[in-house]
Amino acid sequence: MKRNLLAAALFCAMTVPAMVAQDAVVEGKVKNRKERRQARIAQGVKSGSLTPGQAEGLAHKEAKINREVARDRAVNGGPLTARQKAKINRQQNKVSEQIYDKKH
Repeated sequence: MKRNLLAAALFCAMTVPAMVAQDAVVEGKVKNRKERRQARIAQGVKSGSLTPGQAEGLAHKEAKINREVARDRAVNGGPLTARQKAKINRQQNKVSEQIYDKKH
């Protein structure tokens, strides 16, 4: 139990700074999906179906997508293009599938 709590605390410590920085930039569906995936990862750590290492790897992939969204928006001066949205959607789908696979 202590290991799960430690893993959850580590996960939160790693993702909260990235979440705070990105919340100002990410909006709409991208933000909602990000929040749901992070909740699924945290639940997986809490239930023991994800190891701390798996949670860390998934959090790293989440952060990479968040950085890409921020970078794309900065280049475009705000909104994402249709092509960028499609790419982000594919990346989010892939991470979501990985979360499912690792939890089961």
